[in-house]
Amino acid sequence: MTYGALTIGALILLFPYYWIVVMASNTTADIYATPPRLTFGGHFFSNISQVFAKIDFFGSLLNTLIVAVAVTVLVLFFDSLAAFTFAKYRFPGSSILFGILLATFVVPAQLASIPQFSIMASFGWVGSLKALIIPAAANAFGIFWMRQYCQSALPDELLEAARMDGAGFFRTYWTIALPVLRPALAFLGIFTFVNSWNDYLWPLVVLIDSNHVTLQVALSQLNGLYVSDYSVVMAGTLVAIIPLIIVFLFGARHFIKNIAAGALKG
Repeated sequence: MTYGALTIGALILLFPYYWIVVMASNTTADIYATPPRLTFGGHFFSNISQVFAKIDFFGSLLNTLIVAVAVTVLVLFFDSLAAFTFAKYRFPGSSILFGILLATFVVPAQLASIPQFSIMASFGWVGSLKALIIPAAANAFGIFWMRQYCQSALPDELLEAARMDGAGFFRTYWTIALPVLRPALAFLGIFTFVNSWNDYLWPLVVLIDSNHVTLQVALSQLNGLYVSDYSVVMAGTLVAIIPLIIVFLFGARHFIKNIAAGALKG
């Protein structure tokens, strides 16, 4: 009974991916057919070739990969460092500062677009990938998530033992805290990479050169002003999500492995 329910749930979750492949391998007319065609067609490679012909796919892919990897690395470092500080150290104004940090959750990201664009313009970064990487180098969600995990998974006695051995703040963070925080870091890494990869609004605003954009913005260029070839759009979308699937499979396995290791140690 349980396995049957899980199988049905898995099929429901996998159906959108199957449907993307079906649409990418058919024509737009087949997509609009009544009833819709649910089998693979023979136009996949022609649709893919049209994607490569209409946009600079590999250039946009490289831009997106650079941004996603850089943002993920910076977020993992800065968010875990800040979270470790908030969770295990007390300093004047720490509670107020953390409260202000949490308050940023209720502010829509769209409200920050205009002042953020002005700041990037004053730095001369408009049109540069730095305008996508630097503002996203840390975020409130990552700090909150890592802090909560750090409070429950990192014993104070372990840190006290490190201090007695003469370890300073950064050595304690690097050699004691980070190994314990690996499962939380794996989740945050996946979450950050996927969000950065799929980001559309801010790259559309700040990357003013249409020939130097990220993948999501480039894929939007496949939609014509009056007519959209959805089979080509779906073909581009299918190729674009392959790196996300690879990152998710690798990160999820690492996440589960560390959780299991922690359970065995406990």
